[in-house]
Amino acid sequence: MGGGSYSYNSAVSRSVDKGYATESVASSTGADMSRYKRKMIHDVFTQRQVHQEMRSVGIQVRESRDSEEHPNSLAIIIALDVTGSMGQVPHQLLAEGFPKLMDKIIQAGVRDPQVMFLAIGDHNYDTAPLQVGQFESSDELLEKWLTSMFLEGGGGGNAGESYPLAWYFAANHTSIDCWEKRKQKGILFTIGDEPPLMDFPREALQEIMGEGSQAGDEVARKLLERAQETYEVFHIHIHETPRGRQPDSMERWGALLDKGSLLTSQHHDDVADTIANKILEVQGKLDPLGPKQGRGVHKNADGEIEEDKKKPAGNDVEMM
Repeated sequence: MGGGSYSYNSAVSRSVDKGYATESVASSTGADMSRYKRKMIHDVFTQRQVHQEMRSVGIQVRESRDSEEHPNSLAIIIALDVTGSMGQVPHQLLAEGFPKLMDKIIQAGVRDPQVMFLAIGDHNYDTAPLQVGQFESSDELLEKWLTSMFLEGGGGGNAGESYPLAWYFAANHTSIDCWEKRKQKGILFTIGDEPPLMDFPREALQEIMGEGSQAGDEVARKLLERAQETYEVFHIHIHETPRGRQPDSMERWGALLDKGSLLTSQHHDDVADTIANKILEVQGKLDPLGPKQGRGVHKNADGEIEEDKKKPAGNDVEMM
């Protein structure tokens, strides 16, 4: 996986065409706002069970590879809490945040990002505690995986979610050229408003990954340490929900992650910018003045980054 390139303008135009975009994004394209109506979350994320291609059972490895098109791939994992009200985060990323995130990091010089989406639930209660996409570079395929998520909306009363499953998967089921060829770590984000669950019995992991897996009993700290061997690991804690504002959430995260790895977001609208800024910081490309926004970039036939030559479609965009 990982072929194709990312165009901000293509992503935004398609988002408007499908009714995903926020009204402000649609208006910026010149769309006829008297005809535009943004789709609600349940009309966008239509999976009512795990998408067959995102089932974790039986997955051996997800790969982020260099290619002629992407010679310096950077593996990025974005693991989203899809329990309770956290479904609003993937909805916002699709509507506005993710195209801006990709545009920002590519403009700043992260030439070959390859992103994989994971969806996280609760392994004690949910039918789908882990959903897995593929590492991709193109705007169309990244949209495909994001919209294929099953927003189960479950969780339980056990004061936590299974965020460490992202660490387990990264450590045991990914193979990334940025590390294997260049000793450059990938970047992994988990995002949500709950504390992490700490214990993962062998039986639970084998149910998630399949009986053929070699999983044993695991604890969160060991999973984190193994993931950190090949990834820079961060968690974005969202404060806006009642659960996110409870002190024990940050306390339990603080017991696992150091200050630089535990990030906070006051509102889910801020998540994309938080991710982008941390990627640029890790890559040594964070400009204090910030890159120009909304330009739209792509790779030309020579593999060079250049601006999109035309703006997103305006009044000729089909409205929903």
